Amino acid sequence: MIKPILLAASCALALISAPLRAEPIVIKFSHVVADDTPKGKGALMFKRLVEERLGGEVKVEVYPNSTLYGDADELQALLDDKVQMLAPSLAKFEKYTKQVQVFDLPFLFDDLDAVNRFQQRSKGRQLLRSMEDHNITGLAYWHNGMKQLSATRALQLPSDATGLAFRIQPSAVLEAQFGQLGAQTQKLPFSQMFGALRDGMVQGAENPWSNLYSQNAHTVQPYITETNHGVVDYMLIANKRFWYGIPHRTRVELESIIDEVTYMVNQEAEALNQADRERIRQAGTSQIISLTYEQRQAWREAMRPVWEQFEPIIGADIIHAAQTVNRKHRQAN
Repeated sequence: MIKPILLAASCALALISAPLRAEPIVIKFSHVVADDTPKGKGALMFKRLVEERLGGEVKVEVYPNSTLYGDADELQALLDDKVQMLAPSLAKFEKYTKQVQVFDLPFLFDDLDAVNRFQQRSKGRQLLRSMEDHNITGLAYWHNGMKQLSATRALQLPSDATGLAFRIQPSAVLEAQFGQLGAQTQKLPFSQMFGALRDGMVQGAENPWSNLYSQNAHTVQPYITETNHGVVDYMLIANKRFWYGIPHRTRVELESIIDEVTYMVNQEAEALNQADRERIRQAGTSQIISLTYEQRQAWREAMRPVWEQFEPIIGADIIHAAQTVNRKHRQAN
């Protein structure tokens, strides 16, 4: 009887001393768009690369099209650690930081290249960390596109917008932007924009080319002015406590993957916008208006009071950093 007891004891000791296999880290990535959009493709590429390089260590679950959480409740779900990663529109962060409103300031950035330079430099990187007191850490900026102005009237100078009503996202900056033009605003969900334009509830809107085309807004907006006056971007974010709880070596690899995915997402978004601009041009339902340098400067000067209004909230240093990348760009040319 002694030998079986000794054998059982030695087996138990072996089980105790054997290293336990760790469960993989699970990242639930929820978003509100389709898989075939730049953001949707980015989420799937992130999942694929993580599985290729960190298989067994990290598992990514992607929930597209609001299948897990929608626009209204996804940020609270992140704070509650029910999901670990999101990519909401920058407009969704006003409750947690006012600084990202810099991207809504009209005619502040010359173009998408200027936006990219700003986001890659210190002030842009600083904004990714601006919500860490709220347990939200930013990981990257993902583009949707530069905004264009559409309307029932040709908009070449700021005064052309006077008296029109524009659909906007909920944003104090956007209200001030159109107020500065003597225009009215109507806060409406994106899904209601086409109907409001078609029925005359509003006469204009601001959207990237891809939104104009996908929502058929160009069929009810006879004029589109290529203003590139602001940017519609997403911020890839994570629950801060979760993210910094990931072992350092693994987190560094995840950050490297995010850099690759971000490049792809932003290339896809720009290609889609240019393709949809061409589709709108070929449709012939809207006249596309290009601004001269002098006309663009007139818009920029008309909007300076909006920059000044929000400078105490956003920060003079951040607004100055945006102007600096523009000046360097002009000097380089």
